[in-house]
Amino acid sequence: MTTQAEQAALFKSLHKAGDPVILYNIWDAGSAKAVAESGAKAIATGSAPVAMANGFPDGEQFALDDALVIVKRILNVIDIPLTMDLEGGYGSDPAVVAESISAAMSTGVIGFNFEDQIVGGEGLYPSNQQQARIKAAREAADQDNICGFLNARTDIFLKTKPDMHTDAMVDEAIERAKAYEQAGADGFFAPGMVDKSQIARLCESVALPVNMIVLPHTPSQQEFAELGASRVSYGPTPYKMMIGWLKEQASLAFS
Repeated sequence: MTTQAEQAALFKSLHKAGDPVILYNIWDAGSAKAVAESGAKAIATGSAPVAMANGFPDGEQFALDDALVIVKRILNVIDIPLTMDLEGGYGSDPAVVAESISAAMSTGVIGFNFEDQIVGGEGLYPSNQQQARIKAAREAADQDNICGFLNARTDIFLKTKPDMHTDAMVDEAIERAKAYEQAGADGFFAPGMVDKSQIARLCESVALPVNMIVLPHTPSQQEFAELGASRVSYGPTPYKMMIGWLKEQASLAFS
């Protein structure tokens, strides 16, 4: 059996520009087992599907302790790397972020998403403030020499309608990626991007492995790969498709 540190190193090695690691996001042990058996090289929770599957909205409304219980159940049924969506670290203060990351790492996960939007507030953390939060997360992720994969997410694009994405926003994303790398991030996640030229520019300009997300209005998995992405995830889409099918079948049963 591989150790947590070995799985973390394996997960990091899967991030290759043009040949991205594919993360078909899941929400519980059953969905994780199904995706693992379908050929996944790694498993990733999504904060939205985990919350929605338990009757909560996204945005740290589902308690961290409860989310960690689900993570432990997932780890009991898979033997491949598991990365967790930790949203904003369940607190603005770097010390609180570190506590959240430590708690997550202690379950056996090998990485996590960590975003720069102010959860429950407005806008994004200033870059220097987010750097301090990432540094705290980095120290927590390195406990016991595990070196968990810190995927630093920016919500620059997700917070703005796609037809209003500008080159200036790409400039800001590139600068944030550089700052986050200096603070200890292992990857850079820019969900919501749709313009292929802007995506290609970001991938070319950022030294960190770039993560893109497949949504109904975005480029496809293959297109993201061709544009230079090192990681492609699916976010809440699998859960929404599943729950849509369930509602449709239930409606037929009750009609």
